[in-house]
Amino acid sequence: MNLAIIPARGGSKRIPGKNSKMFCGKPLIAYSIEAAKNSELFDKIIVSTDSQHIADIAIKCGAEVPFLRPENLSDDFTGTMPVIQHAIKFVQEQGEAPSHTCCIYATAPFLQVTALKDGFKRLTADVSKHFAFSVTSFPFPIQRALKMKNGGVYPFSPQDIPKRSQDLEEAYHDAGQFYWGTSEAFLEGIPTFSETSIPVVLPRHLVQDIDTLEDWERAELMYKAYMQSQIGE
Repeated sequence: MNLAIIPARGGSKRIPGKNSKMFCGKPLIAYSIEAAKNSELFDKIIVSTDSQHIADIAIKCGAEVPFLRPENLSDDFTGTMPVIQHAIKFVQEQGEAPSHTCCIYATAPFLQVTALKDGFKRLTADVSKHFAFSVTSFPFPIQRALKMKNGGVYPFSPQDIPKRSQDLEEAYHDAGQFYWGTSEAFLEGIPTFSETSIPVVLPRHLVQDIDTLEDWERAELMYKAYMQSQIGE
């Protein structure tokens, strides 16, 4: 059994109501639910939320909301892992045993079915791995990062500034879309950023963090441009 869990807390300080806010004509969370459904990988798609409003939207989009997340897992300081563990344990208590679980963020309108399938295929093909999750490359060498201090600008890594870009190792970051894992690995709290995880590399034009209003505006522009490009193909 494969389980999808979409964490979607009701509170959001920087973008009020972010998970249910309309994004290019649909509630933001709808994109994640639709991708999970269209992948045909999951026996259950559960939204973990503390908000009845989000629950109603999720159910209308085809997900299940068998519980409202408890208050102790709904504050600003609770990480994703305890939320996933809570949902897996709930499903187990109902007599079901998911072998693999995928955490899909509610803020992933660019999530592609092909990426979900690729992550699952690669994870299940290698028994030595615990997770497979989305990453993408930085658009600029992180070795040339700058910091501002005392009115001036200083490099984080002075020894790397003179080097050619092609001589600097490419760096990647978490794309914040999905995290496949064995249910056992989630329950044991095994770190996702480790040698037992498989990186599923996404193109940068399909990745945009959505944490601020500026992020939101950029994401909508990117999404509209991407959809227009798909129509033109």
